[in-house]
Amino acid sequence: MSALQQPLWYLRALAVVAGSLSVMSCFSNRQNEGAKLYETHCANCHGAQGEGLKRLIPPLAGSDYLTTSRGSLACLVRKGVKGPLLVNGVEFNQVMPPADSHLTDSQITNILNFVQTSWGNKGEIFTIREVTEQLQGCGASDGR
Repeated sequence: MSALQQPLWYLRALAVVAGSLSVMSCFSNRQNEGAKLYETHCANCHGAQGEGLKRLIPPLAGSDYLTTSRGSLACLVRKGVKGPLLVNGVEFNQVMPPADSHLTDSQITNILNFVQTSWGNKGEIFTIREVTEQLQGCGASDGR
């Protein structure tokens, strides 16, 4: 290898390493975002382990509602809910406040995916496209 090619090769290798580190940090920064968002916005009512609160607030852990109502979960988070819900054979009838102004479509996707894969839940993962389409269906997508 000539003296001129050696520094060029070295610079290319450094660029590849720097690019790889940049991509890895991008993913690691969001790795636990769903858990953090759940803790901040949902755990006060639904519990740290998704256990709910007796007959007042429905559980998310082991909840049949997550599968039977998959097509409306994003809108439920964004718009909230008033009126009865049937979860695991138990009727709940409390108000869940909306997340209209403080959660993006992407953040709702991360929360839903955290819930879908936590506490023994084995739900199918949501894509951002699926969540945005659900939110567009109820007039609630922010496009972010």
